[in-house]
Amino acid sequence: MWRSVVAARASLSRCSARKLSFTNTHTSKTLLQSPPPSLPRPTKPQNPRFFSQLSQSSNGDVPVSPDAEESPESFGENDSALANDLQDSVSSDEISSALLNEQFSVSNEENGDTRMENEEGVREINVEQLENLLSILQSSFDGSLESILEEMNLDLNEEFVLRVLETPNILGENLISFFKWASKEGSEFKVTSRAVDALVQSVCCNLRKKDAYALWDLVKDIGEKEKNVIITVESLNELIGLCSKLGKAKAAMEIFNKFEDFYCEPNADTYYFTIDALCRRSFFDWALSISEKMIDSGKLPDAEKVGKIISWFCKGKKAKDAYLIYTLAKEKELYPPGCSINFLISSLCREDDNVKLALEILDDISGKERKYAIKPFSVVIRGLCRTKDVKEAKNLLLKMIASGPPPGNAVFNSVIHGFAKAGDMGEALDIMKLMGKRGLKPDVYTYTVIISAYVNGGQMDEACKILSQAKRKHSQLSPVTYHTLIRGYCKLEEFDKALKLLAEMKDHGVQANTDEYNKLIQSLCLKALDWETAEKLLEEMKEKGLHLNGITRGLITAVKELVIEEVEAAKTSSIEA
Repeated sequence: MWRSVVAARASLSRCSARKLSFTNTHTSKTLLQSPPPSLPRPTKPQNPRFFSQLSQSSNGDVPVSPDAEESPESFGENDSALANDLQDSVSSDEISSALLNEQFSVSNEENGDTRMENEEGVREINVEQLENLLSILQSSFDGSLESILEEMNLDLNEEFVLRVLETPNILGENLISFFKWASKEGSEFKVTSRAVDALVQSVCCNLRKKDAYALWDLVKDIGEKEKNVIITVESLNELIGLCSKLGKAKAAMEIFNKFEDFYCEPNADTYYFTIDALCRRSFFDWALSISEKMIDSGKLPDAEKVGKIISWFCKGKKAKDAYLIYTLAKEKELYPPGCSINFLISSLCREDDNVKLALEILDDISGKERKYAIKPFSVVIRGLCRTKDVKEAKNLLLKMIASGPPPGNAVFNSVIHGFAKAGDMGEALDIMKLMGKRGLKPDVYTYTVIISAYVNGGQMDEACKILSQAKRKHSQLSPVTYHTLIRGYCKLEEFDKALKLLAEMKDHGVQANTDEYNKLIQSLCLKALDWETAEKLLEEMKEKGLHLNGITRGLITAVKELVIEEVEAAKTSSIEA
């Protein structure tokens, strides 16, 4: 007797707890409801004895067991109190309904049905069918998948299909085939944007060209035929990104062109993924058309992605178009990575017309980035000197001295070379002096540049003075330095000084090469007809292991024969006279 009472109280406590919890969270609904009339009444309650008596009660009183009716004395004071507590806690109708619902839930679980509750209501998924289907999709099978699916008699709904699509380790072709079969005409499952998004996301995880094309054909077909289904921008972006990874630029362009047909508005990622796909295959003209649309829309991706787009266009020799993207990003306060900016500056300086654009970008570099931006500044200075805008190069050099980055020898040499090439030797020497004040030692290249400028102007004495300074500062000079002076003396037909410089080269750690000998021998033969000195130089070359080309060798022989003939002719004339 007491066992049934305890069991009843335990059941009632569970019902009361559920009722209290439900009241706190859902004040407008009741948890305890009778099962639907169409469902069979459970035949095995948890407590048959207590349940049967509850069902016979009609006045709301808690019934007692037959034993208690036959022997009232068997109820003690505690048992009576327990019965009163049970009666006060909940009515018999509520108890009956609670137990019925609890047993109905157990029965559903035993039959393999689970309830999933969402905002739209309760959806049923047959777990057994789901597991069987997943085992087939995740493994290899013989025959047609559609025929296998037909034989399974699946209970399809959106939640069931989504569970399949969101399951990992399923081949993309199997997911696509299942989706086509599930959405065929007459099926209970209706295609939704949510299902299409899940399918695209699952298939795009696997980089397979065959799956990518099949998926795009399916999505395109849905977008054209299913007017009630919205193809989302996110799904189209996933498809473009997949095509980019597979290197299918034309397919990515086709998807982009479908945005208008699907009533979708491209976002920043759309432009980025499309440009990425096109630049990977060097379709830079197509990428520029997408870039123009992106600029017109004003939708830019984040700073890192903007930097990548700039780098792609610079690789494709579209630096000016990359500059337009940079200016738009600056307006939107997006600052691409420094490596992309440096690449843009270098690319702009390759073309004379774009050097000034690169100069403008330097003004945007500040703070710590400016401190270490010696490379872009050097590139711009070389570009300015190449375009003969040496004064602007000097101004930029002075800005570097004032605000950084600190210029090195290469920057000074570029400006010195610019002024020297322009013939402004005064400015060139002033920059060299400024170089020394900055604690920098003019290198051999610096002196050679100035010497070359003086030689080109025929100022050999000034060139020799600079050579003397270079000898004092550097123990070893460059062959180019002497070659420049030897060429200058040969041009003025001062061969003695040229020969003296040739002999002097050894004392300063410089070995004369074939060019010096060749230039000097040709000058001696053509201008001075001094084949004897030329032959001595030829013998000297042989001792050093240097080889003189055949043309110059032939020149020595020809001049020698010519001079000998003239001498013999002169002797003959004098004898005859």
